[in-house]
Amino acid sequence: MNIPARVAAALPLLASPLLPSSSLSLQSFCSLISHHRQRAQIGFSANSAERRLRRCVAEKMAWSAEKCDAGVETELGVVRPATGAHTEEAVEALRAGKVIAVPTDTLYGFACDACSLEAVNRIYEIKGRKHTSPLAICVGDVPDLKRFAATEHLPHGLLENLLPGPVTLVLNRGESSILEKSLNPGLDSIGVRVPDCNFIRDIARRLGSALALTSANLSGQPSSVSIKDFENLWEHCAYVYNGGVLPSGRAGSTVVDLTRLGKYKILRPGSAKEETVAILEMHSLEEDGAAT
Repeated sequence: MNIPARVAAALPLLASPLLPSSSLSLQSFCSLISHHRQRAQIGFSANSAERRLRRCVAEKMAWSAEKCDAGVETELGVVRPATGAHTEEAVEALRAGKVIAVPTDTLYGFACDACSLEAVNRIYEIKGRKHTSPLAICVGDVPDLKRFAATEHLPHGLLENLLPGPVTLVLNRGESSILEKSLNPGLDSIGVRVPDCNFIRDIARRLGSALALTSANLSGQPSSVSIKDFENLWEHCAYVYNGGVLPSGRAGSTVVDLTRLGKYKILRPGSAKEETVAILEMHSLEEDGAAT
């Protein structure tokens, strides 16, 4: 399970903008923790949530966005390493209305331009998924969220504490959203992600739009942590980008509904529920429907 970014703003255990990034060594990461812990303004005790985060850091230190850039070349032309050298190629495929398969910080996913109705329909066809099941979107950076969803009602700093990371936030589209109405028609809300993975974020940045994103598997089948898990579906993708075996398990991202002011509701526990809830409650959000 990858830990959400910038938890230091919420919990004194962590203090780097990204848990170890492609440019941050283990030694440097530990130095950052020591440095920022001295500057922490929030005096949390070493409670159970903090201890769980500490264990998770120790167990998952080897995983970082750098892992997403460590693709393996194969003899099959459709498969590419998930490296920066192939970012522009991926963007060109998306602009042409194609579907690609990419690693994230949780699972492998099918991605396309969220503003291309043809491409979105193609994802449903590949997965054998009912069109009544909504797709989430992925953007490159946290500030991009406001282009597609309403965020004004959220506590200051909450988005930055949760993202980038293995969390999907369900938000209202709002009147200012530039999302195509054809994506998840009839729904006023949208699931949004900023994965802690450089490759997919760079693609979203260069595309200049949102990616429609869903797990790379047939509907109802186990999720994929390796490109071999969905090898039977490669032929339907313009490219399959290999980032190796993803270590977070098959739970996927934690899905939380933040459409109501001051409330949260966990829709799927996923791989980061405990850490996500700790951050939400630290920002004074209450569980929707919880006993009072």
